[in-house]
Amino acid sequence: MTYRHRARTLGNRTLAPETLMMGFGYDPALSEGSIKPPVFQTSTFVFRSAEDGKRFFEVAYGLREKDPEEALGLIYSRINNPNLEILEDRLAVWDAADKALVFSSGMAAISTTILALSRPNDVVIYTAPAYGGTEYLFDRILPRMVVETISVSECDGGRTLVDAIPEAAARAAARGGRLAAVYVETPANPTNQLIDLRAAADAIRALGQAEPPPLVVDNTFLGPLWQKPFEHGADLILYSLTKYVGGHSDLIAGACLGRADLMGRVAEMRTICGTITDAHTAWLLTRSLETLQIRMERSQQNASELVRRLRGHPKIEAVLDAGGAESSAEQQAIFSRQCSGAGSTFSLRLKGGEAEAFRMLNALQLFKLAVSLGGTESLVSHPSSTTHSDYTAEAKARCGIGDNLVRLSVGIENVEDLFADLSQALDAV
Repeated sequence: MTYRHRARTLGNRTLAPETLMMGFGYDPALSEGSIKPPVFQTSTFVFRSAEDGKRFFEVAYGLREKDPEEALGLIYSRINNPNLEILEDRLAVWDAADKALVFSSGMAAISTTILALSRPNDVVIYTAPAYGGTEYLFDRILPRMVVETISVSECDGGRTLVDAIPEAAARAAARGGRLAAVYVETPANPTNQLIDLRAAADAIRALGQAEPPPLVVDNTFLGPLWQKPFEHGADLILYSLTKYVGGHSDLIAGACLGRADLMGRVAEMRTICGTITDAHTAWLLTRSLETLQIRMERSQQNASELVRRLRGHPKIEAVLDAGGAESSAEQQAIFSRQCSGAGSTFSLRLKGGEAEAFRMLNALQLFKLAVSLGGTESLVSHPSSTTHSDYTAEAKARCGIGDNLVRLSVGIENVEDLFADLSQALDAV
């Protein structure tokens, strides 16, 4: 398309992502000089010639390989749109991905990606705990399509993901299928359990397969600032853009980023399933990317201070932050190798059960009682009765999601005010 302005350097200097968010992928001269991209609120695009239309569809439907310098022409907003392409260009910058694709929700990104990678008789292995919608997809939907899923929970002291990968590959071969993907959510929602990505990537490579299964990482909690999965062997990264990237609790979207060959398969599935996001949401996300770094830095600063003050509180059994002081030495070592920050979402295990948790939740005045995370405002939720309510009692116990667990997403408010709110709510427990 013609709206791209893709210079990443200034002389010999490579520009930082936060600088590129102000203009990368967009040329104002092609939109009447508008300093920001307009919203391309259209369903379809006019071809300059019949030959152009033919060429664009040949590439879009995989009838021929795209020339190295050829851009996919604009066709129809279920396939592409200038707002989406500008957004995708900028998203790819943060993780140094070959390609980024955006979707109508985080679950649309996850579902479309897994459908693109798997087929009947395949096996998908995934780590638990994970977001409740992800668990539902793996446990209840994929088996209907004759895709077996295997859950691995490292938090209960059982087998590790590294141990389970060759077992899953052997099981897939016995079914006449493949190990289609290794899916990791790290830090895990809502316990902040970390998974060693490099160890998982090495275990996949040790299978010795000509086409090893991709390592797919949900990086919503820490990315794209505090964790870089591609640097640790990941092949695809998934985001709920609803969270930190959107950052204002006013939109729903998701993304998948990764290698060009894998992204081609995901793009095909997105086109046919129609799980792309809309132009206005893409425009809002492009706006949000301009402040991503300062928002995530401020919210992490606030969360770090709250964690410091809450640790050891007489009403709190444990503070669960990624790689934190109360985590194991192994978890702290993974954090040191893999993460540059703990982010701003953490959980509390209160002394007591659901009654004590509910008393705290109902007493909060600044923290808003709502699911989701990563917004400018501080949120609090009770995973056992909401986002993870479809877990069985056994699964909750195995993954450490008790009735006394409260999850906090810290925003950018004044930290003294937030601590005052938490203090008075804990007094009510």
